[in-house]
Amino acid sequence: MDVVVEHIYLLVTVTLLSVLQNAFFAQKLEREGKGNNPSTFERVSCAVRNCMDAYPTFLAVMWCAGLCVSQAPAAFAGMLYLVVRQKYFIGYMGQTCQRTPGFLFGKRVIFFLLLMCVVGIFNYLLGRFFGSRYKQQVETITSAASALLLIP
Repeated sequence: MDVVVEHIYLLVTVTLLSVLQNAFFAQKLEREGKGNNPSTFERVSCAVRNCMDAYPTFLAVMWCAGLCVSQAPAAFAGMLYLVVRQKYFIGYMGQTCQRTPGFLFGKRVIFFLLLMCVVGIFNYLLGRFFGSRYKQQVETITSAASALLLIP
């Protein structure tokens, strides 16, 4: 059992942090629902819906990338996604231009995780059908590439 937990504890941590973030979003929505400003409630409601629409995709690609390639770069990208999602949510309260950077950066992180999934599956198929795996090289490349996500 310890071996299994060792391979997924970073992914579990990011998942639990995302659950806490969802609770924050729900609390903010509830608080705004009790207020007297319907336009603010509508913006918060829309921001929560937008974040929840992308949430299953985020979890799926983060877990697949972490299990197929390496948990460290996948968890790092997951943490970045949570920060970006928070920025998007807060930006939704303001003007349209404030939410756009969070949205675009979030798409970039999701694409990176999706690319990790594809590379991991391709690497598995190479090993399965041709007997040559490049797991160490793939892990090294994705670890280095995850740092590139920080470039704006």
